[in-house]
Amino acid sequence: MRPPSTDESTYRRSPSPESKEPGFARGGPFRRCSSLYGRAGAGDTGDAGGGFFGLHTNPGPKAAQARYTTPKGNKYVVFYLDLSFIFLLELKRCSMARGCLQGVKYLMFAFNLLFWLGGCGVLGVGIWLAATQGNFATLSSSFPSLSAANLLIVTGTFVMAIGFVGCIGALKENKCLLLTFFVLLLLVFLLEATIAVLFFAYSDKIDSYAQQDLKKGLHLYGTQGNVGLTNAWSIIQTDFRCCGVSNYTDWFEVYNATRVPDSCCLEFSDSCGLHAPGTWWKSPCYETVKAWLQENLLAVGIFGLCTALVQILGLTFAMTMYCQVVKADTYCA
Repeated sequence: MRPPSTDESTYRRSPSPESKEPGFARGGPFRRCSSLYGRAGAGDTGDAGGGFFGLHTNPGPKAAQARYTTPKGNKYVVFYLDLSFIFLLELKRCSMARGCLQGVKYLMFAFNLLFWLGGCGVLGVGIWLAATQGNFATLSSSFPSLSAANLLIVTGTFVMAIGFVGCIGALKENKCLLLTFFVLLLLVFLLEATIAVLFFAYSDKIDSYAQQDLKKGLHLYGTQGNVGLTNAWSIIQTDFRCCGVSNYTDWFEVYNATRVPDSCCLEFSDSCGLHAPGTWWKSPCYETVKAWLQENLLAVGIFGLCTALVQILGLTFAMTMYCQVVKADTYCA
């Protein structure tokens, strides 16, 4: 009967059915030698899979302790790596936000520069009309200041002011100026939309009121201080080949006689308005101008659509840049 051995409880050899050599028999001398080598390897290295020549060994106490013990320094290394990764992500996001902001900034600056230059052109035309033609195109007696020159001057000044605010807000990336530009342009857009809706909703009433007001304005024709109204009626009657608001007889009430201005004559000459009615234009100016506008309604619609599109682009650029400035301040503060 074989004496028990404490070394055999720890080490086991992998089974090899093909092996028939005596050295591989249970309890043989090679087993004792391999046990000694295996014990030395496990004690020195603490490796959980120690052993020689394909022999499997069970881990000793040192190997188990080495397997489950984690140095505390590794935790700090992982923590610092996580922080670095988050920092790089935030830095990349910040750089992307800055890049988008720069692109929107230059687009909005170019848009507002064109806007401002357009306002300068409109203002210049208005000043030229006021200096050379007086109150040109003043047809209404109820609103004498509502002339083409004054409208162009007011419109050009307002457009220049809005464009200037937009340019400075884009260059300085100032949230207050950008928001001011957005609000002003939005108010103008809403005002124009409201006027267009009211014009189409009350077109009949507007026609009646406009004809009555224009007939009142005829009594100011040729009087002192109404050069603009006189020039406007002369140009309209000559270019559109018409006479009076609704008929050439409208001038009879003005002169208290059978007479019309010389601009109503088929062939212009001095005092031709005193001749027989057969030498005058018969078409009413109001209906003639209205028909001309209806014939060119497509051009008027395209002009209004382009104006609305420009304003919508300005609103989009302003709000986009405002959001980009807020985002850049949030990420890169």
